[in-house]
Amino acid sequence: MGKMFPELKSSEVITRYNGGEPVLSKVDMPFEADCIFNAGVIKYQEKYIMAFRNDYDYNEEKQNFRKCMIGLAYSEDGKQWEVQKEPFLTAADLNDPEITRLYDPRLTVIEDKCYLCFAVDTKHGIRGGIAVTEDFKTIEILSMTAPDNRNMVLFPEKINGRYVRLERPFPVYSRGGMDRFDTWMSFSYDMRYWGDTKLLLAVEDIPFANDKIGPGAPPIKTKAGWLTLFHTVDIDKSREKNGWESCWQKRYCAGIMLLDLEDPSKIIGLSKEPLLAPETKWEAEEGFRTHVIFPGGMILEEDGEVKIYYGASDTVECMATAQLDDLIALCKPV
Repeated sequence: MGKMFPELKSSEVITRYNGGEPVLSKVDMPFEADCIFNAGVIKYQEKYIMAFRNDYDYNEEKQNFRKCMIGLAYSEDGKQWEVQKEPFLTAADLNDPEITRLYDPRLTVIEDKCYLCFAVDTKHGIRGGIAVTEDFKTIEILSMTAPDNRNMVLFPEKINGRYVRLERPFPVYSRGGMDRFDTWMSFSYDMRYWGDTKLLLAVEDIPFANDKIGPGAPPIKTKAGWLTLFHTVDIDKSREKNGWESCWQKRYCAGIMLLDLEDPSKIIGLSKEPLLAPETKWEAEEGFRTHVIFPGGMILEEDGEVKIYYGASDTVECMATAQLDDLIALCKPV
């Protein structure tokens, strides 16, 4: 699988909230839960809103979860969360017998509406969906990809008259029949039909990845460009039991880059070091799959603070903060 990375460290500009302790976990849930992670987070109608993934009903024999759904939580400060008593979205809510599981929500506000990207497992492949809501009670499905595609995130405004999304397709045959997945970009005039697809960032572009990369949190607009998080994966065959599974050899980190404001297919800045690497107890020692950081939400505050929400070890949701100028400075010109 190529070069190994024995040690990776988070950037010094990052501060983990509450020493890296979770902001949300199964102990906060009013319903059955095992793993709370990979959340999308926004500020909408004067509140912070988090849509999170809940995997539960663990099957020890198969080392997976029998059930999965998306829950919802609200916050006044982005730190303390109140979880809604009922699930927000389940596979059954989509009224499609093909769909077996729904997970990994991402939230973006565009023109006063909230858009939800999500992934579904179906009987014939993995698909990515886009839905819209204004009240988090009723939801309309706008688009579903063909298999195999997921990890989709939307830019928070149209660019040159088109909606833009980042995505991670699964081109197994064209990449040698193994994990070798990259970050792509597609465009749409109506949020329903997508095309003009092009490669944005490849695995080989990232010095600390040797397996796959993909979108993280939806980008935020800055004067310097679209500040964009992505996730990276490296495999080390010497890793054995890391978490609940008998063998887990992957490590996930978060990276950061800047895209051009007018042409987001152009990378104008990129950090060649991880922004967040697994280091704390929750990220590297405890959980379902340890050594995993997966960024799903990023909020720019008025004072220049950036809140970054990420799943840790596929088990809990955590938060880190940094100053906008420091994050931009990490993205060296390419």
